[in-house]
Amino acid sequence: MSPQTKTILVFSGIVGLLLVASLVGWWLSRRGPDGGGATVRNLNARVRAWWGMVAVLAACFAIGPVATLVVFAFISFFALREFITLTPTRAGDHLPLVAAFYLLIPIQYWLIFDQWYGLFAIFIPVYAFLALPVLAVFGGDTTDFLERSTKIQWGVMIAIYCISHAPALMILHPDAPPGTGQLLLLYLMLVVQISDVMQYVFGKLFGRRKLAPLVSPSKTVEGLIGGGLAAVGIGTALWWMTPFTPLQAAGMSGVIVVAGVCGGLALSAVKRSLGAKDWGRMIEGHGGMMDRMDSVVFAAPVFFHFTRYWFPA
Repeated sequence: MSPQTKTILVFSGIVGLLLVASLVGWWLSRRGPDGGGATVRNLNARVRAWWGMVAVLAACFAIGPVATLVVFAFISFFALREFITLTPTRAGDHLPLVAAFYLLIPIQYWLIFDQWYGLFAIFIPVYAFLALPVLAVFGGDTTDFLERSTKIQWGVMIAIYCISHAPALMILHPDAPPGTGQLLLLYLMLVVQISDVMQYVFGKLFGRRKLAPLVSPSKTVEGLIGGGLAAVGIGTALWWMTPFTPLQAAGMSGVIVVAGVCGGLALSAVKRSLGAKDWGRMIEGHGGMMDRMDSVVFAAPVFFHFTRYWFPA
């Protein structure tokens, strides 16, 4: 079966699931005068947003890798904007912020396009990490200099460097048949998002013990276990779209789930420390771009490097 055929089959399955979810949401909304309550309205808003996100991803896959890179570059842009909006900055931060948005994002994604793995892997954690505080020096403002520089470095790492590892899966095996890398990207996104959704569902149905009540009050131990196992099960069942055996797919999907949970908790802690519930309001039912990508932030680089080192072409 060719990568293109596999991609069509996966997207057909996703559309089928969204149709079922839309019908269930419509039926639940008809059961009461208030549209089924806040939970049902939130569910329907999430499903509508998912239709849009799946449509964009499908269009990118149909057009080609360049379109996917452009979309993820914009995702990094909006995620970084949300992060910087919530973290206080000063006039002296203008130069490093300009560099972050208008130099680092295009350069990082161009390195992926050019398949220059060696520089892609170290450009931000080495060169950008060193350059950003130097640029801030020329702003002439030493007030809270370390704290301000660290916030910008952190934002660049999670919003640009970490997220860019998702589309970088397309260059992981450049000699593989066309579409192979896109399948790896689709696999990552599916397992991450299924884990998030199933943790939400299991938490609502069976949640009793809070996982980290001061960081993320909605996450429960039962939701984590049930949702994580469900995501691993689905990830294992989708082994045929990857270079993994079923047992390897179980292990890799487990890695994705664990990394995704860690990312969600860590970035929730950042939000709470800034006094915010959501990173933004860009995506209906989901919050901001970073709210939707918080699990991907940790999962993408871990999955990328595990796959690169353990499953060479």
